[in-house]
Amino acid sequence: MNGETLTGLLKKGQNILAQAGIEEAGLDAWLLLEYTTGKSRAYYFAHGEECVTESVYDQYLELIGRRAEHIPLQHLTHQAFFMGYEFYVDENVLVPRQDTETLVESALECMKTAKSEESEKGLHILDMCTGSGCILISLLKEIPSAYGTGVDLSEKALEVAGKNARTLEVDSRAEFIKSNLFSAGYFTGSGITSTESNRKDTEHKNSNGNHSTAYDMIISNPPYIPTAEIEELMDEVRLHDPRMALDGMEDGLYFYRAITKQAKNYLVPGGWLLYEIGCSQGEDVAGLLQKEGFENIEIRQDLAGLDRVVLGRRNLQEEKHV
Repeated sequence: MNGETLTGLLKKGQNILAQAGIEEAGLDAWLLLEYTTGKSRAYYFAHGEECVTESVYDQYLELIGRRAEHIPLQHLTHQAFFMGYEFYVDENVLVPRQDTETLVESALECMKTAKSEESEKGLHILDMCTGSGCILISLLKEIPSAYGTGVDLSEKALEVAGKNARTLEVDSRAEFIKSNLFSAGYFTGSGITSTESNRKDTEHKNSNGNHSTAYDMIISNPPYIPTAEIEELMDEVRLHDPRMALDGMEDGLYFYRAITKQAKNYLVPGGWLLYEIGCSQGEDVAGLLQKEGFENIEIRQDLAGLDRVVLGRRNLQEEKHV
């Protein structure tokens, strides 16, 4: 024992983080204490004068020191909560944000419409730029009859997504594909890699239950920060989030253009396309959907009242044009 109490250790952590300019020093210090000790807030208030072990003391101050370097809290605990579910995260994926829940909630509304129109079959969802898989996995948790495909260029991100699918028990309805947008053989039919499922023309069937690359929904939170603006972001994002998950090229719209241009090749008639957007990109992204013939286009706001989602629907009468 070193004689340090829970109360004393927490205050020490708070002071270190405050001096390092961490915006929520008090909260982060507490969360790291909870993570390190396994003690609840109720326990802390009842036993604040309890002494901590040497190992807890050392581990806690090590984590506090790393947080003081502006490493995201979630990268230290490997825990992030999204849509009421706990996800594993690390330095290879973006930390799920509450703003993105607006995208998932909008998708659930759209899928209710699709389910009522196609009640005889399971719904199929494509999550482009899946990262941790939090969007796709949350949708599969909320819609037990749905199947999903998550796509990312990063193998390490796909490993995280697969881990989350297994932990949250949707891996029997999910598959994860390495692809630069729609370029992989999985989509083009030009070849299959070891990370891809067998595919014939526009259909495939595998142990995950997916059987079609004609999706009821394509959803994406793509990189959308203009390259020049990345250096202006907070240290937690600029220094520790994977750059390829942030960089939307010169004007931030590169991936919206690329995905929207090809989306109708993989959407059923009446299928939905949904994006998370930067708060100043609503009109531009809505214009891209309009240009490609999407209907029922909407711009939706997050809880802060900022533009956060653009969605549109493929014409019900339109023929597929792969």
